[in-house]
Amino acid sequence: MTSNSSVNNTASGEPSKVTGQLHSVKGTVTETIGNVTGMTSWQESGKEEHAAGESEYKAAQAKGYAEGLTDQVGGKKDSILGAVTGDQSKQTSGNVRENKGQTQKQVNA
Repeated sequence: MTSNSSVNNTASGEPSKVTGQLHSVKGTVTETIGNVTGMTSWQESGKEEHAAGESEYKAAQAKGYAEGLTDQVGGKKDSILGAVTGDQSKQTSGNVRENKGQTQKQVNA
């Protein structure tokens, strides 16, 4: 059994939490089978795939947090600018973007 690196193994080339978790679990199962059967190649490939899955998950999490921070700061800026200029629409859309960013940060913290 060969290990394939899951980091950026999505069609878009971007890290994915779902794909990362899938590879992490698959690696753990493969390693367990290797432990039960005594097949060191399965043990090693399972460890590698698990580690790659964990890395991909963490990369996707960090990317999501950074995107959330960008939305939060950009939304705050738009909200303040809208309030200062009297543009209620800009202020409202800024508040929505800021809240979206806060939520995305929390999900990826």
